[in-house]
Amino acid sequence: MLDPEDIQALVLTAKLAGLTTVLLLMLGTPVAWWLARTQSRLKGMVAAVVALPLVLPPTVIGFYLLMLMGAQGPIGQLTQSMGLGLLPFTFTGLVVASVLHSLPFVVQPLHQAFEAVGTRPLEAAATLRASPWDRFVTVALPLAAPGFLTASVLGFAHTVGEFGVVLMMGGNIPGATRVLSVALYGHVEALEMAKAHVLAGGMVVFGFGVMLALYLFNGRLGGLRAGASVGAGRV
Repeated sequence: MLDPEDIQALVLTAKLAGLTTVLLLMLGTPVAWWLARTQSRLKGMVAAVVALPLVLPPTVIGFYLLMLMGAQGPIGQLTQSMGLGLLPFTFTGLVVASVLHSLPFVVQPLHQAFEAVGTRPLEAAATLRASPWDRFVTVALPLAAPGFLTASVLGFAHTVGEFGVVLMMGGNIPGATRVLSVALYGHVEALEMAKAHVLAGGMVVFGFGVMLALYLFNGRLGGLRAGASVGAGRV
């Protein structure tokens, strides 16, 4: 059974992952659309920057975020001058760090989904005098819906499993920044192995369930698309 502090960490983790996922979709959608449609020479550089969290240790990201958002950092000085205080060791700071760290897990599936849409449906809509915005909303978004589901699931799950970034940016403040992964680390550090097993086992079950559901959905969707292609070929 979870003790009250672990339940508090669970609620905070769910809140962090949910808010981060929403922000990632809002930020990642225009970035992914631009990457899928642009011919700019900057495309490779932007894609590399977006994918950077995949190869950098989370502690490195957390360290530089601390430097930028700390009292002597440019972002920290800006937030202080605006009366917002400092972001490190706050829930807001956790959200910012989580968005940056999980960005590729949302942008890349959306990028692939938008590329899979192709140009023909958009060109067909253009012949019907649909504006660029109408083509994006009524054609591209519905066709890319599976990509949005994948991006949402991966963004949420990855945020739940974050450790290095959230520990560097948030520390271990109960009720404020103590998420599940940090709570697990605290139990291990205190040699409370029974409590650690409960949290670790729950996260394993959650991760496996999420990925299994995602693979089953994508497999079913692929089967439906293959069936539709065969049917179209017979007509």
